[in-house]
Amino acid sequence: MPKPFIQTFFNNYIVALIIAITTILLGISIGSQSIPFSSIWGTLIHTPTVPATDSQIIVSIRLPRVVLAFLIGAALAMAGVAFQGLLKNVLADPYTIGVSSGAAVGAVIVFFFHLYLPFLGRFTLPIVSIIFALITLLFVLLFARLAERNMAMETIVLIGIMMNAFFGSLISLMVALSGEELRQVIGWLMGSVAMRGWSYVSLFFPFFVIGSIGLFVHIRELNAFSFGEQAAASIGVHVLQRKLFILLSASLLTGAAVAVSGTIGFVGLVIPHMTRLICGANHKRLLPLSFLYGGTFLVLADLVARTIVAPRELPIGVITSFIGAPLFAILLFKSLRRKT
Repeated sequence: MPKPFIQTFFNNYIVALIIAITTILLGISIGSQSIPFSSIWGTLIHTPTVPATDSQIIVSIRLPRVVLAFLIGAALAMAGVAFQGLLKNVLADPYTIGVSSGAAVGAVIVFFFHLYLPFLGRFTLPIVSIIFALITLLFVLLFARLAERNMAMETIVLIGIMMNAFFGSLISLMVALSGEELRQVIGWLMGSVAMRGWSYVSLFFPFFVIGSIGLFVHIRELNAFSFGEQAAASIGVHVLQRKLFILLSASLLTGAAVAVSGTIGFVGLVIPHMTRLICGANHKRLLPLSFLYGGTFLVLADLVARTIVAPRELPIGVITSFIGAPLFAILLFKSLRRKT
């Protein structure tokens, strides 16, 4: 039986790329001052006829914001694919298993204590966030192993919820004790890509490249792990080593994304799940399509966040949570129903 037209349509890389490019152009064009596509194209190819005001808005404000939103969305979606493939459950993502909250604690510590490590320089913030993300992931998996040897996904999710609550209390404590940093910390916690220039793009980009390469070179292993560790070992996969590489890459993407944009929840849950419905569970298609659709989704979410109550802006995390929380509840309900 042939696939439905809409499923075949969105399963096409070219279509996904066209949708992504169109969304990026809309993200640059729409705002308090509308900019025609011709000015965007003229600015990109350095045409002298573009009005100086339009060119300045595009280069200094809109373009870095849209690029950063796309990269963060792609990073969180790919991290979600990795966690779901490795743990063999569609409920797993950096947010639900506590990795995002761990990274957030690391970032808030940097803000709260004005932490600056000379040997890391401006990379202090993402590095500390990544370290806390990794530590959180190890704690979640360790507790799940101690509670239940087969590490059922529901157990991991519940422990992730516990870690989220614990880290939330730590963050609340630091917010309560903070002085002049309070506004910065609270604004950052709600998730945003506003007022992030090219410096944030250049800060995030190295971690994005390393983490993305780390996942793309392990597509075969992710497919193998989806059938279980024994099946993966039977086809020659070095299970422990490859799991560590995949977890490190996914945590690298998550920690760096949280460091530059704050906590943006549910992207790693929504996008992999929706993309899996379109293209199936083969990571050869799932990972690149999640990359494209994740970036597109966050650019759209950011566009809604800054236009729906204009001239005010909503935190982008509010928009993604409005979409992601109901979907997570539906997925959890279906998962629990299958167990009974």
